[in-house]
Amino acid sequence: MKKLCELQCEACQVGAPLVSSEEIADFREQISDWEILTAEGVERLSRTFKFRNFAEALAFTNQVGELAEAEGHHPAILTEWGKVTVQWWTHKIKGLHRNDLIMAAKTEALLK
Repeated sequence: MKKLCELQCEACQVGAPLVSSEEIADFREQISDWEILTAEGVERLSRTFKFRNFAEALAFTNQVGELAEAEGHHPAILTEWGKVTVQWWTHKIKGLHRNDLIMAAKTEALLK
């Protein structure tokens, strides 16, 4: 099985298939700290990262932003004192695409 963090996002168009439950299960170990939640009727991958202070949280937010720009896929990011919540989903298909799994893994890799 390939490592998600080594894959690249693909251009996603309206009508692209949602990620299957089998694909999520196959890659779940690589993004085990992420939860799947539903907000406004849309499934999303979500994780809150903890930091020692606001400066570290902001630095991580900027890293996620740079990653998002490089991949052309953008998350919702909430930066607070000592924590950053990142949510990945694909707006065009109103749900989870393989790109979201890839980006969750790449977000994880930023901490290493």
